[in-house]
Amino acid sequence: MADVQPPPFRTLDDFLLGSDRFAVPDLRDLEQWNHRIINNLLYYQSNYLLSALLFFLIVGYFQPLPLLLGGLVVTLVFLGFVWAAENQAVVRRFRRNHPSLAVLAIMGASYLLLSALGGVAVFLFGITCPILLILVHASLRLRNLKNKLENKIESIGLKRTPMGLLLEALGQEQEAGS
Repeated sequence: MADVQPPPFRTLDDFLLGSDRFAVPDLRDLEQWNHRIINNLLYYQSNYLLSALLFFLIVGYFQPLPLLLGGLVVTLVFLGFVWAAENQAVVRRFRRNHPSLAVLAIMGASYLLLSALGGVAVFLFGITCPILLILVHASLRLRNLKNKLENKIESIGLKRTPMGLLLEALGQEQEAGS
């Protein structure tokens, strides 16, 4: 963990304003779309973190306790899933073979727990909305040469980042940098 380095913030022009760098992904080639998402998650991770924090702060200002409860439930479900994937071969295979379904299972379990606890609306808006916005941006943003170079450095292990560790926990490490 000591060698984890946060990546630099990307410029606003690179992250959002350069409209010529956005395109709808080819929905017929799911592997290429998955690579685009993972590589953009790695490249823009500092910008995504800042965007999510700003969103959380706004929602947390109006609904602090339900947002904290939602964050706690999602964190506990995620940690439980990672533990199960490390200790149970069936869960590990499921995570590796169906990464999208694994993320949906985590979100679904979080939703069920929160609906039992009563914080569904704040959870849906405060936690799921930033995740959805990040995934939409990562899907639509085309990669540039600098993005590809940074992802190669991450994939060969010269640089470890928080998003790289998260993707590794979700079973996506073999995809990164492709």
